Order: sequence, then C-alpha cells, then structure tokens
Amino acid sequence: MRCVHRRAAALVGPAGAAMVAAGAVMLLRGRGGRKEIRAELAAQRIAFPGHGLPARLAPHAGAAVRTGPQAHAYAELIKDHLTHATGGRTYAEITEELHATGGDDEKLTRLRQTAFMGETLRGSLLSAYQAWQLTTLVQGLGALFTGVGAALVLTARDLSRPGGAR
Repeated sequence: MRCVHRRAAALVGPAGAAMVAAGAVMLLRGRGGRKEIRAELAAQRIAFPGHGLPARLAPHAGAAVRTGPQAHAYAELIKDHLTHATGGRTYAEITEELHATGGDDEKLTRLRQTAFMGETLRGSLLSAYQAWQLTTLVQGLGALFTGVGAALVLTARDLSRPGGAR
C-alpha cells in the first residue's frame, strides 16, 4: 500500500505545483491587464458630466472613467445620447435613408457621422468593459488554481510521509 501512496504523491505533487505556478501567472496577468485598462482609459480623459445624468448613472456624476464598469456606464450614456440624436435609428438605417435621397441630404450626412462616431466610441468603451470582465475571470481562475494546486501539493506531501494517508 505504501508503494501506491508514493506513486500517487509522485503524480499529485507535480500536478499541484504546476497548478500553483499557473495560478500565480494568471493572477499576475490579470492584475497587469487591469493596470493596462486603467492606463488606457485614463489616457482618454473621459469624465461623466457633473449633472444632468439619468438616475441610473447619477452616482457617476463628475467621475473620471477609469474602470471597466465605468466604461460600461459611459457607453450607456452614449447610447442614450445617440438614441435621442438619431431618433432611435442606427448608423445603417441612417445610411440607407441617405442613399435613398441620392446622398445629397446634408442633415442626414451629419446625422450619419454623429451615429458613426458615437457607435465607434461606444464600441471602444464596451471593449474595455469586456477586457475588464476577462481580467476578473483570469484572476478568479488564478486564485482557484493556486488554492487547488496548494491543496494537491500538501496532499502529495502527506502521501509521501511514512505512515501518511492512512
């Protein structure tokens, strides 16, 4: 029976050590990703207006956009403004209207440019939010791998001791 414990320890120990190492890398990469997202958002110098926000966004009044959740909230603000400015029409719908008029309608041309710029900014902010969510996942998995790996290393240690795992 002692031989079985040693063999199990020989398998479980390295697997646990690999999980601890992978978990540590994931934790560091997740932290680094968050730091990069914060730096990129800060470089954009985006801030919520100090007043006039919808009730659901009021807690962000005057705040700079520095995190994924803040980027998501600002993207929602852009969505509200675009809906108001375009009457709920999308860039594609406005483009279709413009083409139907022969492409000579200056008002629709400006509206299409507004829709394009707003959707582009909104898409960039939503990408930052998605990246933030991925860093959360990576960090969570890193913590899980580290914990399970440490448990496996300790189990292997106990299995390899004389009289262990009885």
